[in-house]
Amino acid sequence: MIDVEEIALKQVQWTADWHVKDEDPQGLEGIWEFVLGNHRCNFNLWHEEDKARREDMGFEYVYHAKRAIDGYNQRRNDFIERIDETLFELLKPNLESAPVNSETPGMIMDRLSIMALKHFHMVEQTEREDVTPEHLEKCKQKVAVLEQQRGDLLAILKQFLGEIEKGERAYRVYFQFKMYNDPSLNPQLYKK
Repeated sequence: MIDVEEIALKQVQWTADWHVKDEDPQGLEGIWEFVLGNHRCNFNLWHEEDKARREDMGFEYVYHAKRAIDGYNQRRNDFIERIDETLFELLKPNLESAPVNSETPGMIMDRLSIMALKHFHMVEQTEREDVTPEHLEKCKQKVAVLEQQRGDLLAILKQFLGEIEKGERAYRVYFQFKMYNDPSLNPQLYKK
């Protein structure tokens, strides 16, 4: 079975590394390539979302951030599907008799990715010197909650993958079919 602890650790490490030097690790294959791709999209999404909230940079700045968000979100979902397809082939879920889970392993790994980003940025808030002690204390409390949530999510993913391996639970690969990015499916684009 895939080591979910290692996935979570890599997401944390990649987050820290990319804030220092914006380079992806090379040579990853299989599911690792998709886990990295998903996390990279979430990392880029996080920062574009911050940009999109700027009110002092003008319309064009926000417009470009929103366009980038659309692209990263599409690729993020594509990587979730690739993770799920890879695990599906590896684990061969028992769709005949096992209950089907509505959330897939790839979706949970995506949530862990976002959790790694939230944790990193909330810890940054606890290190600021330009805020009140109350702000620092609130952020420290949030860090503790995020750590608990991350631990819970890791345990859930481990249990879920174990149940899939034993044939006790299954999942299907859910395709998002995002319509807004497809000029043939978005009426605002094909009717103009």
